[in-house]
Amino acid sequence: MNVLFTLLVALSVLVAGYSGSPAHSGSLTGLEMTVQLDPASAVKVGGAARVEAQGVEYPGTVLEVIAGATPADPPSARLRTFAPNGEVEVRFDAEHRMKLVSDAGLEQAKKAVELAIGLVGAMTLFLGLMKVVEAGGGLDLIARTLRPLLVFLFPDVPAQHPAMGAMVMNLSANMLGLGNAATPFGIKAMQELDTLNREKGTATNAMVLFLALNTSGITILPTGVMAVRAVWGSQNPASILPTTILASAAGMVVAILIGKGLGRIWRGGSSEPCTPEPVAAREFVPLFGFVGAVAALCIWVSLDDRATFFILPGLIAGMLGFGVVRGVKVYETLVEGGREGFDSAKRIIPYVAAILVAVGMFRASGAMDVVVGALAVPAGWVHIPPEVLPLAFLRPLSGSGAFALFSEMTRTFGPDSYLGNLVGTMQGSTETTFYVLAVYFGSVGITRFRHAVPVGVLSDVAGFLASVVAVRWLIGGP
Repeated sequence: MNVLFTLLVALSVLVAGYSGSPAHSGSLTGLEMTVQLDPASAVKVGGAARVEAQGVEYPGTVLEVIAGATPADPPSARLRTFAPNGEVEVRFDAEHRMKLVSDAGLEQAKKAVELAIGLVGAMTLFLGLMKVVEAGGGLDLIARTLRPLLVFLFPDVPAQHPAMGAMVMNLSANMLGLGNAATPFGIKAMQELDTLNREKGTATNAMVLFLALNTSGITILPTGVMAVRAVWGSQNPASILPTTILASAAGMVVAILIGKGLGRIWRGGSSEPCTPEPVAAREFVPLFGFVGAVAALCIWVSLDDRATFFILPGLIAGMLGFGVVRGVKVYETLVEGGREGFDSAKRIIPYVAAILVAVGMFRASGAMDVVVGALAVPAGWVHIPPEVLPLAFLRPLSGSGAFALFSEMTRTFGPDSYLGNLVGTMQGSTETTFYVLAVYFGSVGITRFRHAVPVGVLSDVAGFLASVVAVRWLIGGP
């Protein structure tokens, strides 16, 4: 992570210094002219401009910024200059890459604090709900249901350890597309796994594999993606369910294989010794029942677009109802468990700030555009359209940025087109890998990530490639 952070910041500064301000071509007649701006341009009225005419640079001043006729149309700027008439090139000081990089770094640092504060409410609620379920013995029931799978994947974690229940809740919430619910459970799981860690500050094999499953696990209900598709007029917002399940399953398989393989050869990260427990055949019955329930939920959602509205309220009501049935003092237990929310959110601020600042600077410098352009040719070899490369590159780095870009692409391409289905599948089947690493490892002070980064990145790549295959196979495409 140290290398990645340093590389992103260094590339941002180098590219920004080399690029300077982008040039806008235009024709000057008289003392005023109008040029088209980039959609996200920072140019404002009164800002300085530099107009190059016949090899000489002249000063200029922005008189007016004109919005496009529609939100999709780029804005324009009207400026005044004393340059000679004719063809000119205009550069605005507000668009200088180095200024944008500086602004982006400060803005993302502020957003890191806002993000942590925003997590306090969700973490307080869901950690409290988890305490209710735990007090009623629910985590033991869930852990027993998935025990055959978890015992195989996490041989160094005792089957009845609290980390098992927290990991199950986190993975279940991610499967249902409930990102806000998954994060508190994931942080709780990481804190419990750290109690087994013999090398504090270093990620164990169990921690790395859990994060790999968290960022690449099967997604059966990408609720946010389906909502955006519905907003932009999709005839069937849930049509990407099978492609999302297939693509995320491919990413999960790759994550498990690479995580297990690298865990054997990467030094460090030892856990407390644990004797693996045998698994009887009858223990698979609850697991099959769980898989059947998941399949039934998928069918319901595919038949009724409004079914996704019931998932989160149903989860909350179900967890509280379970506590009541099991005789738990629901209110007192909810408050007691929720007290951990603020402390956990406060602890992650420095880690989230570091990765958000690096990513924000990298985007603002234009370095991301350079990398995407360089990848366009090899991407064509595996039938990845160059139009979706910005999303593929941004998705592991910035959740909010990727979601905004996915929404814009869906509107531009059309939700039911090949590209619309592809970006929906890519968005739904992958995760913000570096954000998850920063938040979860930051919650327990892990600074030595070991093989977590290559496992996460390679599983993302597998998910993107599988998205192309799944959409072309199940929906159709060029």
